Amino acid sequence: MAHIIHDFMRYNPNMQGNLAQRLQTVLPREEWALLQRVAQAAGKLRLPLYAVGGLPRDAILGNPGKDFDLVVEGPAEGLAHSLARQYGGRVVVHRAFGTAKWEVPGPKPRRTAALGPGGAIEALDFITARSESYRHPGALPTVAPGTIADDLRRRDFTINAIAIRLDGTHLGEVRDDLGGRKDVEDGVVRVLHAQSFIDDPTRTYRAVRYEQRYGFRIAKETLELLPGGRAGVKGLSAQRIRHELDLILDEARAQAMLERLAELDLLAPIHPSLSYDDEAARRLVAADQAPPMPVPAMPRRGLRWLLWLMGLPVVEITSINGRLHFTAGLLRALVAASQLLMEIDSMAELQPSGWDKRLGGVPPAATYAVYLALSSGTARSALGRYLGEWRHLRLTTTGRDLERLGIKPGAEYKRILQELRRAWLDGDIRSPEDEQAYLHRMLNR
Repeated sequence: MAHIIHDFMRYNPNMQGNLAQRLQTVLPREEWALLQRVAQAAGKLRLPLYAVGGLPRDAILGNPGKDFDLVVEGPAEGLAHSLARQYGGRVVVHRAFGTAKWEVPGPKPRRTAALGPGGAIEALDFITARSESYRHPGALPTVAPGTIADDLRRRDFTINAIAIRLDGTHLGEVRDDLGGRKDVEDGVVRVLHAQSFIDDPTRTYRAVRYEQRYGFRIAKETLELLPGGRAGVKGLSAQRIRHELDLILDEARAQAMLERLAELDLLAPIHPSLSYDDEAARRLVAADQAPPMPVPAMPRRGLRWLLWLMGLPVVEITSINGRLHFTAGLLRALVAASQLLMEIDSMAELQPSGWDKRLGGVPPAATYAVYLALSSGTARSALGRYLGEWRHLRLTTTGRDLERLGIKPGAEYKRILQELRRAWLDGDIRSPEDEQAYLHRMLNR
């Protein structure tokens, strides 16, 4: 039955030649209507317009469309300005890159050019079809205007080198010069040429991301080319390689992707201390299964960085930061989580006030990460209570109250308020009345 279905999809002229109906199926109604307006504008200007990359791939798979990569054979800014004149909105042109952004009028959504659940599109990026060349391995490409054929050949994998034409009566026509549709249907990730990983070593990480996201497999001949990309990783900038890892940590199947990267020896070339072992895997799985806690909002990506690297000594985290250039906030949380995890066993006998004192300067995200890393026990319970209760404690006594009682502002204020907090946490105070009584006993002493 599987080969019958495959042959039907591969050779049926309606399935192979036009994906307009499939596009309409995978796109929300508002996005489909916007795409039709753009297609009509391109048709009037006689500009061939194509959706390339993610949208054709998702349409073939029947998945919800997630992004627009719109390529114009001709001046992209002309199409953007035409849409702005007809529908409103602002146009931003980057002539050096051959791109134009049309800011779509209307309510602002969650993400630019992204089809988020229930959100409209904020802006569309139009890219002039182009060719690419690389001055040396790992360099950013040199681009020049080209045709859609040139643009497809510059892509990373065949599954991303499929185009669906959108303009005028051509709506839905498939351009598949490199066999990408068959690879999508067969579940294969394949580079376009033997120099692909050498030209751009970041493609090695994208190959794993696509493979694990869709449950595909990297083609045998593509796997054999990985050493060329691996050798070029050290020449990548911190921003480029961290961006690829950030994208992986954003994925639902991040654990499987990290495991595959370790299996293919693609982590150590980034930094010798970067690895993925069973303990890191356990932490990440536990985090996905844990109930939410009332901690300050942190992107899933940041929490996964913490859970992945917190088992390393601070000196190794600092060294990895020298390669990847984390944000200051993430680095601070990574260091704090590493230190806390190392000390956690010695803290088990602390009173609540002791936990409060130790955790007071720790970023809550780091505390939460260590909480998730612990499967059970006194320490985990204490971390949970700190996050949910203790850190939110507010005294009824204020500095103004102390001033009215004749105490001069200064170190004495701090000492009294700290003692009241300790007494609340350790159970010596249980009500506002107890707090007032405790305060007056302190002052009498």
